[in-house]
Amino acid sequence: MGRTQAEDHDTTGPRLVGHRASGPARTGPAAASPGVPYDARHTVLPPEAPDASAVDRDVSGAVGRVLDHVLADRVARARDVDPLFGGDVAGRVAHFTRTGGKRTRSRFLWWALRACGGEGAAPVAAALRIGAALELLQTCALVHDDVMDGSALRRARPTLHVDVAAQYADAAPAGRAGRLGGGTAILAGDLALVWADDLLAETPLEGDGGRTVRRLWSDMRTEMVAGQYLDLHGQATGSRSLPRALRAARIKSALYSVERPIALGAALAGADDDTTAALCAAGRCVGTAFQLRDDLDDVFGDPRRTGKPTGGDIGEGKPTCLVAVAHARAEAAGDRRALDVLDRSLGHGALTEEGLEEVRGVLTGTGARSTVEAMISRLVTRGLRHVDGALLDPRGGERLRLLLASAAGEGPPRDTHRRGPRPEPARAAGGQEADR
Repeated sequence: MGRTQAEDHDTTGPRLVGHRASGPARTGPAAASPGVPYDARHTVLPPEAPDASAVDRDVSGAVGRVLDHVLADRVARARDVDPLFGGDVAGRVAHFTRTGGKRTRSRFLWWALRACGGEGAAPVAAALRIGAALELLQTCALVHDDVMDGSALRRARPTLHVDVAAQYADAAPAGRAGRLGGGTAILAGDLALVWADDLLAETPLEGDGGRTVRRLWSDMRTEMVAGQYLDLHGQATGSRSLPRALRAARIKSALYSVERPIALGAALAGADDDTTAALCAAGRCVGTAFQLRDDLDDVFGDPRRTGKPTGGDIGEGKPTCLVAVAHARAEAAGDRRALDVLDRSLGHGALTEEGLEEVRGVLTGTGARSTVEAMISRLVTRGLRHVDGALLDPRGGERLRLLLASAAGEGPPRDTHRRGPRPEPARAAGGQEADR
């Protein structure tokens, strides 16, 4: 769903203490065989509930320790059901979730919690568990996305369906290994979603805040699927509508990647309506910018950073804002050559480097690239102004602000307006078109 950045946090887990099988304790993913990418024959000691200041120092590590505990337990139980299933499916879900990923969504949740003054054992523990659930939900989204797009690489490694097909290439008759790979990936994504829902359901949540968290989680799952459908529909119909592309970007990425995680953190902290509305508006702006940056990276990015070859969106004919702007500009200028390049390149499979360079020339020459860059800058600036208009904890608010600024590849905000509380903070997450 457009979430393709190669991501770099430490993936080593805590010490694994065995009780299901003898042998030395292990740390992190096992590499004993392709079919068993994660060894859960041992159970991770439950992490002690840290205080908020300890999590502040390493949010990704704290979420990772929760994932270590949860995934080791889930994979061990899956192996009890069937060892082959436990290795081929459950083990791959665990390995995918633990390796790679900047934990962006769980960090948005955490810093929203802290910006809204959240602390104490109960909200800290809940935030870490729901952050871990977000990572499992992301696994579901990415694994299914790779199957639908036919992607071969994810985070600079073979995608899950490709990995399974390669494992069984010699054992299965011709053609069946590929079908096994695709089917396994669908089941793996389903399993990740089940585990994410289980983790949320097992998290103690009480009162209005708990009800809000459960409603947000339900809405977010539906929005994730809706955004992906709009993406697929746009590919199939060859849509070049900019409003449609913006709407898809907002549903599939702005809500799921930024706004909803922020809203979850605010709900856990018991934030008031005005503060929640301001932060949600900020999340929607920056989340849209996040997707626009991803669209640019797909064409102009460095594969060593993005973790996948460039040009995938072009070959698949994805209805991105970048392409919609280029198409509209070429039509308005009567640029038949540019339109011809787009028409024969979009949705026609992998491009040669020469063909991709031709598309880059059109995207640059029509002004689409600079237009999208300017849109990103405006959206991030507007999002940060929403943050600056909210009454937040100074340290938590600043960390959230920095995370928002960096999420869309922007450095420090370019505007020099004075930051601090304003008399009239934002009261709604919608309103201006760029906020939706």
